[in-house]
Amino acid sequence: MATKPPKGDPVQDAPQVAGPKHAAAGLPAVGHTLRISQQQMGLKRTALTLLRVNQKEGFDCPGCAWPEPDHRHTFEFCENGAKAVAEEATLRRVTPEFFAAHPVTDLATRSGYWLGQQGRLTHPMYLPEGGTHYEPVTWERAFDIVAEEIAALGSPDEAVFYTSGRTSNEAAFLYQLFARELGTNNLPDCSNMCHESSGSALSETIGIGKGSVLLEDLYKADLIIVAGQNPGTNHPRMLSALEKAKAGGAKIISVNPLPEAGMERFKNPQTAQGMLTGAALNDLFLQIRIGGDQALFRLLNKLILDTEGAVDQAFVDEHTHGFEEFAAAARAADWDETLTATGLTRAEIEEALSLVLASRRTIVCWAMGLTQHKHSVPTIREVVNFLLLRGNIGRPGAGVCPVRGHSNVQGDRTMGIFERPAPAFLDALEKEFGFAPPREHGYDVVRAIEALRDGKAKVFFAMGGNFVSATPDTDVTEAAMRRARLTVHVSTKLNRSHAVTGARALILPTLGRTERDLQVGPNGKSTEQFVTVEDSMGMVHASRGRLEPASTHLLSEPAIVARLARRVLGEASRTPWEEFEKDYATIRDRIARVIPGFEDFNARVAEPGGFTLPHAPRDERRFPTATGKANFTAAPVEYPALPEGRLLLQTLRSHDQYNTTIYGLDDRYRGIRNGRRVVLVNPEDAAALKLADGSYVDLVSEWKDGVERRAPGFRVVHYPTARGCAAAYYPETNVLVPLDATADTSNTPASKSVVVRLEQSATD
Repeated sequence: MATKPPKGDPVQDAPQVAGPKHAAAGLPAVGHTLRISQQQMGLKRTALTLLRVNQKEGFDCPGCAWPEPDHRHTFEFCENGAKAVAEEATLRRVTPEFFAAHPVTDLATRSGYWLGQQGRLTHPMYLPEGGTHYEPVTWERAFDIVAEEIAALGSPDEAVFYTSGRTSNEAAFLYQLFARELGTNNLPDCSNMCHESSGSALSETIGIGKGSVLLEDLYKADLIIVAGQNPGTNHPRMLSALEKAKAGGAKIISVNPLPEAGMERFKNPQTAQGMLTGAALNDLFLQIRIGGDQALFRLLNKLILDTEGAVDQAFVDEHTHGFEEFAAAARAADWDETLTATGLTRAEIEEALSLVLASRRTIVCWAMGLTQHKHSVPTIREVVNFLLLRGNIGRPGAGVCPVRGHSNVQGDRTMGIFERPAPAFLDALEKEFGFAPPREHGYDVVRAIEALRDGKAKVFFAMGGNFVSATPDTDVTEAAMRRARLTVHVSTKLNRSHAVTGARALILPTLGRTERDLQVGPNGKSTEQFVTVEDSMGMVHASRGRLEPASTHLLSEPAIVARLARRVLGEASRTPWEEFEKDYATIRDRIARVIPGFEDFNARVAEPGGFTLPHAPRDERRFPTATGKANFTAAPVEYPALPEGRLLLQTLRSHDQYNTTIYGLDDRYRGIRNGRRVVLVNPEDAAALKLADGSYVDLVSEWKDGVERRAPGFRVVHYPTARGCAAAYYPETNVLVPLDATADTSNTPASKSVVVRLEQSATD
């Protein structure tokens, strides 16, 4: 049923399908890495660039936030990291001539894959009101346009300042400083769509919204539970850490609705044995029904309580609060309800319990499979209950491990990119910079879309990312963006958001991680700058690009923010924006005085490998919560209801993508080639719904608002998913996620539990 795409844009709904793989990485990963790298960068540039990825004197991979070991391999990158680097360091260019040849209406018909493949942006571009094409503009004029629109606002709260997780610490700190000096806390970021549920649950229960483990803890663990996560595709370097943990004696339980090749067997391309045979990682695979994780951990907690001597009573008595209320709720857990919620068997849960009871040091890792449901926050709180019961927080080899996505998404939040800032942070800003920051909470991602939709926000500024493709309810989001007076995107490459614009639009091209950053100092000499990032485990380190910039017209992110702030705030601002632009060390000096844990920032980050931020629960078994202790919690068990004849859909990535960036049209581990519009359905469910493998369906989501949301033309693939569950790639299926279908407390879109019906496509 292949539909004809625009000229040059490949068909994506007629894939070739084979069976799923049972091992990840190995020789195919090496071959694919080299092939894509050479296509984008050429042979010499590939060698020069990849040898510097994640090295102590190199640049941080612009992909995931998985930490680097202290002793690093020459090839300290994974296949997906190499793809991210190749697309940033590509020799392809998107020039003003490209925009002259492609009106915005043409760009809007193109796939995200095609847009991304065109190459690096080279000039600031402006779409005037009523215009049909982007046209080149000077940086000075671009900043004037932003200043004009902001000056015309009735309130600073009519502006929204979005941030992606690839922004450096220095740029993020300046960005939030600018927004707050302007007078708004409207600082939504990609955390709102991924680990906000983790932050909400962890802040309440242990007093800090970050994970409590370091990389070394994985090597000391007796048991590692990987829940709602696919390391083989999303964080491939994590597989090396799991392999090392296994070699040290750790057991691994994988909890996931889909079997994942990387957790079955990892063929480490760094060793000869790894390339040949690999290592089996799973000791137990629990193929859970979507959204059943809270019920699973609740029953495990009941069984721990019922086992004599299993509770670390000394830890519970000294370090926790709320045990009795939690225990009463846990003891009421019901076997039959749990089996219904999880789709697991009694024998599987009992086998998991035996591994739990045999472990003195347990780590639970998780990602979006736990965070993007209505009941995500109670689910993660139940995971914390599970660890607290046996004293598994603040002990080497044990703890909570939310695995973050973008390379500095955690650092952005640390730097103050948050719509609900802590009063202590605002107090520190006020003391350091001499202005009164706004105290009212701002918009998160979902509320920002609502504000744009309702005309309450009129200027949208994005520091990186692909907002339109990353967010839920695509039709609603795109209509909301088109209501804005001005949309601005700081970007390295083209994406869908550049084609969905307000009345006026700007594209501001910026340096990438791979590129040298030279700034002209007060003496007129150019000095090389570096930036810093924080990984998923709270390690802060430097990142230094070495390639010549893709264009002489690029500015760094800190320079863009500093110049914008000078133009918008004018002489009323006492902040030394010009100084910050010329010397990033001066930014780090201010960060050191504002944010705890960054004392002597410049000196400490000069050390190879950087430094570790303090974490009271991990370092001292001190819990900075309202009670002064780690909090057990009790909540009703929830799991998604599934009407008859419907399936529960989770959105996910293919192996050829990172978030909304599509590197190719294959999903090698799941056996999909040359296409993305597929829906993975259990063969028994497909038989019950009379859906033949290879037939075409429209996915239609069902929600309480009665609005029909449809994603047409998906090829049915019979696949070993959990019964009652289906899976399909985003951003193609974001259209199905209602804007108000969000997690309680965190307001994160519930993209992993969408009730859908599958209707035969009209053209099938």
